[in-house]
Amino acid sequence: MTVSIKPDRLSALLLGLAPRVDMSPGVPEVHGAATLHFAASAAPMLHLHVLSSGTLQLLAQGAAPAVVLRASAPAFLICRADQAHNLTLMAGNPQDSLVSAKAYLDGPVAPLLLAEFVQPRVVPLVEEESLLQHVLALLRSEMSEPRCGQPALLNRAGDIIFIGLLRHLIAHPAGHSGLFSGLADPRIARALVAIHDAPQDDWTLDSLAQHAGMSRTAFAVRFRDTMNSPPGKYLSTLRLHIARRAVQSGQSLKVAASASGYGNVSALSRALSKARAHA
Repeated sequence: MTVSIKPDRLSALLLGLAPRVDMSPGVPEVHGAATLHFAASAAPMLHLHVLSSGTLQLLAQGAAPAVVLRASAPAFLICRADQAHNLTLMAGNPQDSLVSAKAYLDGPVAPLLLAEFVQPRVVPLVEEESLLQHVLALLRSEMSEPRCGQPALLNRAGDIIFIGLLRHLIAHPAGHSGLFSGLADPRIARALVAIHDAPQDDWTLDSLAQHAGMSRTAFAVRFRDTMNSPPGKYLSTLRLHIARRAVQSGQSLKVAASASGYGNVSALSRALSKARAHA
């Protein structure tokens, strides 16, 4: 017998992100005694830096003005791949204090998540986050005494870290609006889970409001204020990302239209043309 498990807000988000976490046991190119440089890349990816001891300064290049952040262990530093940045360890040994991971986001929700990190972010690791504390202890052990099978273990630990980090960001959103704030709102989260789980379905404002347990008007206002976008526009943006990825992977417009929820090829062609005109 097949048991159907209803997706929760984080599971549905992960389904839409399709993350691949590559955790490196070493450190990148070193300039000077303890400064690490990370070049910019166009890949849909987040740099996740895990600071287990000491203090660290992050300098994001290419910004006007430059962004400078400081972090004390234990903490995470998150920076988008398109932002070149330097990490300077103020105290501690880079080989023992810092582990860096690359979280590649291959799913259609990736651009919506990346938009949450226009600026680099420091996430202190609070004592209540027992899952992350346990994984961090495992990383410390592995880095101090490498054993066989370490690359596979680190990558699986990276998956757990990424999931735990998203769980933390949903539970503690940095602002009053955006994707994490929407997922932190029980009513808006129910609508987001429905959208992320089946974006190709024939969603209407009424059906999404019903998922949220709200009136049509109250839902539209609350969704817009929380997500910085009306429900229809959010859904259209997600569907467009799905269609673009389908086309880029070599699928026909007909298949892409069906997978993304567009009624026909003509509707998808118009949406793609409009998006190119506003790019």
